[in-house]
Amino acid sequence: MLASFSVMRSKKLYRRFIPFSGKFKEFEFIIWLIPSTLVFISGLLIASTQRQVDYASWYQHWITAGFGLVLTLLLAQVPLERLRSLLLPLYIITISSLLAVRFIGTSALGAQRWLSIGGINLQPSEIAKITLILILAALLERQKFNNPIQLWRPLLVILIPWLLVFIQPDLGTSLVFGAVLLIMLYWSGMPFEWGLIVLSGLVTSIFSGVLPWFLFVWIPFVGFMAYRSLPNKKLVAILTMGMQSLIAAVTPWLWMNGLKDYQRDRLILFLDPGKDPLGGGYHLIQSNIGIGSGGFFGTGLFQGQLTKLRFIPEQHTDFIFSALGEETGFLGTILVVIAFLTLILRILNIARDAHTDFESLVVIGIGSMFMFQVIVNIFMTIGLGPITGIPLPFMSYGRTALLVNFTSLGFCLSVARRGRSFNKNW
Repeated sequence: MLASFSVMRSKKLYRRFIPFSGKFKEFEFIIWLIPSTLVFISGLLIASTQRQVDYASWYQHWITAGFGLVLTLLLAQVPLERLRSLLLPLYIITISSLLAVRFIGTSALGAQRWLSIGGINLQPSEIAKITLILILAALLERQKFNNPIQLWRPLLVILIPWLLVFIQPDLGTSLVFGAVLLIMLYWSGMPFEWGLIVLSGLVTSIFSGVLPWFLFVWIPFVGFMAYRSLPNKKLVAILTMGMQSLIAAVTPWLWMNGLKDYQRDRLILFLDPGKDPLGGGYHLIQSNIGIGSGGFFGTGLFQGQLTKLRFIPEQHTDFIFSALGEETGFLGTILVVIAFLTLILRILNIARDAHTDFESLVVIGIGSMFMFQVIVNIFMTIGLGPITGIPLPFMSYGRTALLVNFTSLGFCLSVARRGRSFNKNW
């Protein structure tokens, strides 16, 4: 039985809101079948987007997936508890590799995110995702949340890699770090209200740019929430309002000095791509045209005109979903969304049935990573979110990201095997 009441509480909430999750309990083949199918389909789509040039991305994608499947099989045999002694070295290596990117990294498309090792480009920020999930799980498994000060350890652990990734610049991955941290904190027992107060900082930064007068209402409201839900009510409420005011004051400076020009353009053009149809808004407009032209059944594989003429730059990476929409239509996109939903539900089910709090937190971190990336990438592609550079798991081309995804599945399968054995013995 799990030792921590907080994780047990999260699992009870999970059962309440997803009552049919037990039906997925014995279907481990879902962990194998869905990612393999997504990789196969995306390989065809990558070949379609690259068919006018002599480019080998599609079979590199499949070969990488083959190595990934072997890695998944090997990791599924290893109990996660054996990784505890490696967490500190992994964290040091992760920080060192992110620092190395800053000084000797290779650049592409205006960002310096890769290390070239033996002729192979690795993206340390992708590896940092799974490393941080493991370390946060070890920190939070025994954590009790009686005071917000207790958040300093997980925040400190994630702060350094977050800053190193943000300045690459890689806004998408830094957003993934934040989303995973919040969900893991809640799963480990952090009160829901604390999460709302943390997220309120994001709302404050948005209001400071688009509706500054509303801050006179919003900041006192956040202070009232802090007064109602946190200890040392008066002091914490004052500190919370002070922090919100600081965020509001600093945001305009960060907007001008902390973001690159193209990042500001992406956020602005998300609201109105037509302002620059041949520049920053080009990706969004062409992506929407491509998805719309697919209709219900699509144009057929290798038949998409926008894909064929390469109207969307780098479509085989972040915008692979637009190729899917054009060539397989609404039906194909819905089936892929259902596949992702099924995979994520299975991962959540594994987290619920995990043998230990550490294992449960690792799996919930992996599930939240996949869920956030899928939602943001699809929303970005169809114009419901700004372009952030977040890849679609198992489908976007990217060898490091694909291997990290399969590594994550190996950890999930390892926990599933132990959890199932434990439940049967119990």
